[in-house]
Amino acid sequence: QTCALPISDLLINGDATFDSILAGVAAAEEYILFQFYMIHDDGLGRRVKDALIERVRAGVRVYVLYDEIGSGGLPAEYGDELRAAGVEVSSFKPTQGARNRFQLNFRNHRKMVVVDGKAAWVGGHNVGDEYLGMDPDFNPWRDTHVRLEGPVVQQLQMAILTDWYWATREMPEVNWLPRAASEHDMKAMIFPFGPTGQFETASLFFVTALNTARERIWLSAPYFVPDSAVMKALQLAALRGVDVRIITTGKPDSWPVYLAAFHYMEELGELGITFYEYKPGFLHEKVMLVDDQLSTVGTPNFDNRSFRLNFEVTSVIVDEAFAEEMKAMFEADFAHAETIDPESLKERPLWWRIGVKLSRLAAPVL
Repeated sequence: QTCALPISDLLINGDATFDSILAGVAAAEEYILFQFYMIHDDGLGRRVKDALIERVRAGVRVYVLYDEIGSGGLPAEYGDELRAAGVEVSSFKPTQGARNRFQLNFRNHRKMVVVDGKAAWVGGHNVGDEYLGMDPDFNPWRDTHVRLEGPVVQQLQMAILTDWYWATREMPEVNWLPRAASEHDMKAMIFPFGPTGQFETASLFFVTALNTARERIWLSAPYFVPDSAVMKALQLAALRGVDVRIITTGKPDSWPVYLAAFHYMEELGELGITFYEYKPGFLHEKVMLVDDQLSTVGTPNFDNRSFRLNFEVTSVIVDEAFAEEMKAMFEADFAHAETIDPESLKERPLWWRIGVKLSRLAAPVL
């Protein structure tokens, strides 16, 4: 698969991401598929609502899908206003079916947009003012999205329509004609992950990617609660001399997940892996760079919930020029972070160390 991916389409932080998405929405001629885990009825949420309503009034078909848990605070009036204008709106409805009726853990954590089957966006941002850095408790908000073009867009489109069909039992008419990329020829694929398949595909993907590394593994995630297979892949990479760097947030939004991460840092502490805490604000991006070619930008955190319980999706881009952009982005993040000495964790207060151990017990559902 190939995609047109100009350097500017590595979308760093909220303004770049939503400026790009809203420009794409404004240019839509046939349809818009708009899916987010979390949509808020705030400044950004209303900008999005107005942009979608403007397009549907221009004759564009618009479909909006959201997760009940992530968008639990979204008032009914928000969806009602969209529906009244002609937008198709649905929640994901994860508990459909007799086998899932009492399932409390399934969440659709995907954040995806497709316009006309020609352009697509995927990454860590949700629709809310905090993603633009407007929450004083978490400002600045650090996140990353990517814009895609070319045949790879049809792959992301399939992921959205699979979710839409599950929620509504309807399949919109869309454009399945792949369009060649006009500016670049990069290898790219979309990997959707979910709890409904025979295999734990998210964990298998990350284990495979980590095992291919020969020079570098740089990864960024706000939540670092890996499973045993991923832990072994990181250990093996460090033992064969790979430069392994892991950056997480230094400003938590969930104390159990934040504390549990330090258990895994201690476990990996004697292998030469470098751990960072991002200090300016809340780091929420979910990205990885392996060697000088393979990059991922997507929605999965590095934790058991993303590996086993959530519906997630990531883009995989294999290209040296794009990897250079990713490398520069990581280096900027490292420069705004403090290194964590795993040995020093043993010197922290007793209450803190007890909190780490107790949080570790909850790791399977974190």
